[in-house]
Amino acid sequence: MGFMVICSLYINKISILLSSHFCILTSRMSLFQVNVRDALNHAMDEELERDERVFLLGEEVAQYDGAYKVSRGLWKKYGDKRIIDTPITEVKTNTLAGVQSQHNISLSQYFELACRHLSSCAVTMVTRANQKPFFCISPQTVVFLENELMYGVPFELSEEVMHKDFVVPIGKAKVERQGTHISLVSHSRCVGFCLDAAAVLAKEGVECEVVNLRTIRPLDVETIEASVIKTGHLVTVEGGWPQYGVGAEICARIMEGPAFNYLDAPAVRVTGVDIPMPYAKILEDHSVPQIKDIIFSVKKVLNM
Repeated sequence: MGFMVICSLYINKISILLSSHFCILTSRMSLFQVNVRDALNHAMDEELERDERVFLLGEEVAQYDGAYKVSRGLWKKYGDKRIIDTPITEVKTNTLAGVQSQHNISLSQYFELACRHLSSCAVTMVTRANQKPFFCISPQTVVFLENELMYGVPFELSEEVMHKDFVVPIGKAKVERQGTHISLVSHSRCVGFCLDAAAVLAKEGVECEVVNLRTIRPLDVETIEASVIKTGHLVTVEGGWPQYGVGAEICARIMEGPAFNYLDAPAVRVTGVDIPMPYAKILEDHSVPQIKDIIFSVKKVLNM
């Protein structure tokens, strides 16, 4: 049994809405202020309207509008048969499958339960109001993860991006900022940190190329290799623990591939600290990557 089946257009629309902040908008097209929560809601609404086979099920997604209000208004618009509340029992709910279903899990602690029912998966991650992590088994089967810290953050989206037929490919990374000195490869919320760090470093004459993975399984190795071959330096940035992390996989791929011969210095990983997440805010800030950590690592790699 599959965990959740969502048509590709739905996932691509969310990826665009959540990652378009990293698109450089050079035209004079009108811009819209959209936060991550509304982008997700908009994408689900479009797919529910487009295909009557699509339905949403999850804990408190109906009358309560979701724990984080991501499904706000959908129950009133589409009714009980398509917006379905599930029992507060993740193990049981994760075994459900539908023709074209959107399954909501509010907390990442239960994500592993969902993956138990997947024979294989692909992962794509959210970056600000532009994109987030999600896993895909086939063109129709996807697990999509959003960073709850970004729900209320607004971003500017162009009229082109807001169009219902505008989509981005699953499994394709995006170069958010061109650079020549070092490659910063990241996903989800940390892409924003990389862009901010790159802006600071640019004032010191360091041009960072920022690669937004968007999908971490399948991993777009070609785009990463092309960037590393161009810059000769690599720093990976992620919010997770260092052991068995995305950055570890990227470093292994670079070492095993043709881009290794172009490295002028060892690759460096910026990750979360390998400890349980502290409760105190100040300790939490010291446990996850910050802009200053990225800047420090870049200077270390470049021997500045």
